[in-house]
Amino acid sequence: MKGMCIELRYAIKVTGVVQGVGFRYYVSQSATHLGLTGWVKNEWDSSVSIEAQGSIWKLNRFLKDVQHGNRWAEVDPLKYQTIPDQHGERGFQIHF
Repeated sequence: MKGMCIELRYAIKVTGVVQGVGFRYYVSQSATHLGLTGWVKNEWDSSVSIEAQGSIWKLNRFLKDVQHGNRWAEVDPLKYQTIPDQHGERGFQIHF
């Protein structure tokens, strides 16, 4: 259908040097710039978890941004999977 945009949601696990380097803020800025919804949070095992939702094009751009990281991060190859979308979600949050 013309004009219809299917949204997907990815659960992303990020490992490497990704805590204590401003990585969550970087992820939030990228997601917000792309108009994605979801959240990012630090995990107890020094990884970062992300859930992001939007069009496939925006999500693929976001994955590239996350893989690149900010100047202080060292990001290992990403692990991600498609999960059920969250209807009515607004914005992108940093969880503490």
